Amino acid sequence: MSETTVANTLRRPRGPRKVASPPKSPKTVPDDEAVNAIDTSYLETLLGYNARRAALAVIGVFLERMAPYGLRPVDFSVLTLIAHNPGITSRQICAALDILPPNLVGMVRSLDQRGLIERRPHPSDRRAQGLHLSPAGKKLQKNAQSTATQLEADVASRLSAKELDTLKSLLHRVYAR
Repeated sequence: MSETTVANTLRRPRGPRKVASPPKSPKTVPDDEAVNAIDTSYLETLLGYNARRAALAVIGVFLERMAPYGLRPVDFSVLTLIAHNPGITSRQICAALDILPPNLVGMVRSLDQRGLIERRPHPSDRRAQGLHLSPAGKKLQKNAQSTATQLEADVASRLSAKELDTLKSLLHRVYAR
């Protein structure tokens, strides 16, 4: 399956929104009871289902806590790669985050317009530009990284440190090449 196809399958279909029709009878099951009555046992045996549910739980908290910084998960990832790899190229970021180059262009432009990054000539490749954090970018990334560290601890609070390390290691084995 191509990268584009994988990315598209993870997105929700972009069709017209459906409007909920009014209930046909006055007897409706309350939402809590309806959810509790649903058998999800097979779905819960699937790696993808569980990974997606866990990701949604983490991303929900992430979006809430990163809103003051104006960062989406991918923006945070790009800034963090630049912070930890000064001079990294766009091509390297695309490879590390599995992002298509046209999708990264807009992100880099936006980060540049916000004054968070600087582009400098790459020392060994005249065709490439190295990306660096500006002073404002360093400050924002440092604060956002502290926030991310805390939110990860909060979201994973039901796991022991050993369980969390095991989970991350196993997930990495699933997606590592």
